[in-house]
Amino acid sequence: MKRVRIIVDGRVQGVGFRYFVANGARTHNINGYVQNLPDGKVEIDAEGESENLHHFLVECKQGPQLSRVDTFMVSDIPFYGYRQFKIKQR
Repeated sequence: MKRVRIIVDGRVQGVGFRYFVANGARTHNINGYVQNLPDGKVEIDAEGESENLHHFLVECKQGPQLSRVDTFMVSDIPFYGYRQFKIKQR
């Protein structure tokens, strides 16, 4: 199992990006959360099997049709043990 924190910048708020990410997480059996950040970016905290996580990240980097991903920063972080994937509200 592996856990990553992703910061996505671009046109990623107001375009269904968090819902796209949550759907991808369910498809790839990923747990964690996604949330909008005050500076217009989106944070994804995701964990799962390495191969599933890889496919999930590829989808997230593309984003939904109306989005535009300019930067996609991925950091490995210690495993936490999430039991589901949530869309967090700020």
